[in-house]
Amino acid sequence: MTGRVMIVDDEINICEACHMILSEMGHQAAYCMTGSEGLDKLLKENWDIVLLDMKLPDMEGMEIIQRLGKEAPQLVVVVMTGYATVDNAVMAMKSGAFDYLAKPFTEDTLNRAVSKALSKAKLSRTNQSLLMDMHKKIDNYGIVGESQAIKNVFRQIKKVAATGCTVLLYGESGTGKELVARAIHKASNVEGEFIPLDCSTIAQGLLESELFGHARGAFTGAIHSQAGVLESVKDGTLFLDEVSNLSLDIQAKLLRVLETGEFKPVGLNRAKRCSARIIAATNRKLSEMVRSGEFREDLYYRLNVLPLDIPPLRERREDVPLLAYHFLSFFCDKGGKPIQGFTDEALDLLVNYDWPGNVRQLKNAVERLVIMIDEPTMDIGHLGQHLGLGGRQGVDSIPRSAEELMEAKNRILSQTFGAVQTAFVTKALANSQGNVSLAASSVGMQRSNFSALMKKQGIDPEYFKPQKKGTESGV
Repeated sequence: MTGRVMIVDDEINICEACHMILSEMGHQAAYCMTGSEGLDKLLKENWDIVLLDMKLPDMEGMEIIQRLGKEAPQLVVVVMTGYATVDNAVMAMKSGAFDYLAKPFTEDTLNRAVSKALSKAKLSRTNQSLLMDMHKKIDNYGIVGESQAIKNVFRQIKKVAATGCTVLLYGESGTGKELVARAIHKASNVEGEFIPLDCSTIAQGLLESELFGHARGAFTGAIHSQAGVLESVKDGTLFLDEVSNLSLDIQAKLLRVLETGEFKPVGLNRAKRCSARIIAATNRKLSEMVRSGEFREDLYYRLNVLPLDIPPLRERREDVPLLAYHFLSFFCDKGGKPIQGFTDEALDLLVNYDWPGNVRQLKNAVERLVIMIDEPTMDIGHLGQHLGLGGRQGVDSIPRSAEELMEAKNRILSQTFGAVQTAFVTKALANSQGNVSLAASSVGMQRSNFSALMKKQGIDPEYFKPQKKGTESGV
């Protein structure tokens, strides 16, 4: 992910080095060496991030943060401060800064900070957009998402819908397999209805009758004949959820339906025709069940004509904000709650949680929040109190307290400016072909200071001087 980054610092070496590193990473970068110039550009132009020094010659960094908070709240601020004044970062972050870089910092530290800030900027824009479109109706057969993973599912739905073939849906519990099955049915434009049957919630003894129907007197309690779902669905779609739970006996009878289009109700010798399309779903690997003898191999191949994988929510995290707002709108309308949305921090936590229960778990979580919360906006405290989500999973947490910042400070004290200083000195020497005086002059430093910086990094200017003829190796 790349973006537009403004650097505001009064040290030319910091500006030049950061500009070079960020440009090489593909970002659009620029720098200003005074607070007034930087503030003017930040307010008039479109920037994603500002790397802001807290000590500037004409104004304090805190003043700039406060101005940006009022006039450009979408801009993500990362403050830069010397390690001796890193405590000021606490106040800066309380005033609206997102992160901080304590000088000296490394190239990797800079890249990580910019990457996190860009993710924050993208999330903030998404949050603001969703706040405005909270009650917007969802198309795509009721499936919410814009990620590449879910777009692939949309494409496959259109392809398989036109075929009329048997479809096997793979996916973890809660990923929305029934919703995808309904989408395939709807896209098929068939006249019959959609009938779902959960094979995991009905006892095997009753499941056969539920699926195929039964004749009067077929078993104790069968006081009249009853049609099964295969007969009731007619020219529609039968969705067999958790098909892996079928007994081997019922599997054999289902195989006959797929091969011949015929079935026999329990207690009836005469076969009936079935013209329904069958879509099956499972959260287990049927191929492994075939090897263990739990699932018929011939039925597996019959069902697996058109397999479709539905990704878990952790593989389509960019859809979490859309889903969260979709469920928020639904439950607010249902319960008459005036909740307006999520804070950026709360939405960030939802995005980075792993959601082992997938979309179903997220839906239930938002419903619980709507019931329990009376404030107009859901914040990170609500998520911790009512959902038990107290931290971000899978990502580095950002220091938010004075204690965390001081711990970070102690770590930073042992670091050097390392890669940033090396890149800065190397570029200047390369441009001057190893002429130290010229290199120092080009970056606005005294020769003695530049030499000291060069020696500190162990850089030999001779390496950058043009080699004389006859000195090459082997000559």
